[in-house]
Amino acid sequence: MDTAAFRPFETTLPEDEALAVLRQALAGADDGEIFVERRKSEALVFDDGRLRNASYDAAEGFGLRAVNGEVAGYAHSTDVSIAGLKRAAETARLAVGDGGGTMAPPPIRTNTRLYTDDDPIGAMPFAVKVETLREIDAFARAQDSRVVQVSAMLAASLQEVEILRADGTRVRDVRPMTRLNVSVIVERDGRREGGSAGGGGRVGLDGLVDPADWQNKVREALRIACVNLEAVPAPAGEMDVVLGPGWPGILLHEAIGHGLEGDFNRKGSSAFAGLMGQQIAAKGVTVLDDGTIPDRRGSITIDDEGTPSQKTTLIEDGKLVGFMQDRQNARLMGVASTGNGRRESYAHAPMPRMTNTYMLGGDANPDDLVASIKDGIWAVGFGGGQVDITNGKFVFSCTEAYRVKDGKVGAPVKGATLIGDGATALNKIRALGNDMALDPGMGNCGKQGQWVPVGVGQPTVLMGGLTVGGSAT
Repeated sequence: MDTAAFRPFETTLPEDEALAVLRQALAGADDGEIFVERRKSEALVFDDGRLRNASYDAAEGFGLRAVNGEVAGYAHSTDVSIAGLKRAAETARLAVGDGGGTMAPPPIRTNTRLYTDDDPIGAMPFAVKVETLREIDAFARAQDSRVVQVSAMLAASLQEVEILRADGTRVRDVRPMTRLNVSVIVERDGRREGGSAGGGGRVGLDGLVDPADWQNKVREALRIACVNLEAVPAPAGEMDVVLGPGWPGILLHEAIGHGLEGDFNRKGSSAFAGLMGQQIAAKGVTVLDDGTIPDRRGSITIDDEGTPSQKTTLIEDGKLVGFMQDRQNARLMGVASTGNGRRESYAHAPMPRMTNTYMLGGDANPDDLVASIKDGIWAVGFGGGQVDITNGKFVFSCTEAYRVKDGKVGAPVKGATLIGDGATALNKIRALGNDMALDPGMGNCGKQGQWVPVGVGQPTVLMGGLTVGGSAT
């Protein structure tokens, strides 16, 4: 599939005809666009010593949106033609009614390029990908005789989008994505435990198939599995907790980040609604959402409404100073879009979504934070979690954690969960390490049935009095 050939408004949707249809659909509306997308993806899974699955998918379609105040009409189709566009326009037009709105100005333009537009799928022979996965499997098994199962997944995709607005503004973006994941299961005396590691970003596959890179991922997955093999039942109760840097920022993303998206706050359903300018976190806590970091998984040159991605401060020194906004919610709240209007595909309407959300570091030595715990846990890795946006309550499971008593790190613990709510947790932060790090590039975020790639990050964080769920007392 030739990237340069994706010019729908010059081929299948001639611009003058598409504009005429769009303008008719948006008569009396205050916003809207045609979003055309072509996407292809490939994934290879090597499991239990053989290639278990190799999939390839390609899709193309468009979505047409008409917005009038709080109401939005959206229609989408795989029929990328003027006839298909006219049918979609009739449907989207129904939401506008008699209209009476004034068309919002278009987003500003940008020449910024945050990542390559090379196709990561076609840049490497299929046989090389399979052989890399085979080598990963063999390497992992050679590291430790206790390894009983290895699973490795190599994935790549290319998304090409073009957006046309009623004033004739036309923007496009080409978005590559790659990822490598490794999972290892070890067994000793009938007990089995697992560990996983991975990462990627908006980069080619070259770095991921480099042995220097994937061998580190294998060693990390194996290390975590062996740690869990020694784990004892987790304690339960209220105690101090130290969160590790990087990926543990997923707790920040879920428990706090969603509550700082514009739609939840406009509707008053967020735990942070109505608190702009107020102290909602401990002093020293600063949280940002930044879609402009080159090559990162959560980065976007432009969002899915055509607005250039931005670096947005959400919490500054503990005070709530900003929300993440798309065009519709920003307009209704009387502010500017922050470039956070994202959608899973052409079949979905955009909404405010996070990009790379992280907490800035402090000046504390991370080792000192762990040593300060009298009785608690040090949580280094996280798995799945659940969050209620309306009250910020969360439950997160730890994939790697250790018991700490009198400042000394003890045995790893199994089955630990962190329980609390985002607003309270923000105020229980006592100190921040000087080791802020971003995750290795493996996050996906779900919201209202839509999934988009994201990034997270944070320094080592000391929190006091967090509830830990476990199986020991």
